[in-house]
Amino acid sequence: MPPFERHIFVCINRRVDGHPRGCCASKGGADVAQALKIAAYNAGLKGRVRVNKAMCLDACELGASAVVYPEGYWYGGLTIDDVDEIVETTLVRGEPIERLLVKHDDEATT
Repeated sequence: MPPFERHIFVCINRRVDGHPRGCCASKGGADVAQALKIAAYNAGLKGRVRVNKAMCLDACELGASAVVYPEGYWYGGLTIDDVDEIVETTLVRGEPIERLLVKHDDEATT
């Protein structure tokens, strides 16, 4: 089997209730992952794109979170409502969705 064009890893990690950083599981990570898997399949991406569930991506406070490779786009605050846009814009065309991008500390501008 040839390598996938893209992978999207969606965090489904669960932390203890009340953890100050929260967790992606309590913010719908598993539902987003499942919806992405179905939407990618329906878009004809089977064999081209792989939707993976991931444990901690260390972005709990930004959850539900995901990362897309090979581009390295980090998305945060995902909901089911974002799924179709992620499939069409990012998984099909390879383009980022600016409103979902997570800004990392090392990317801060002065």
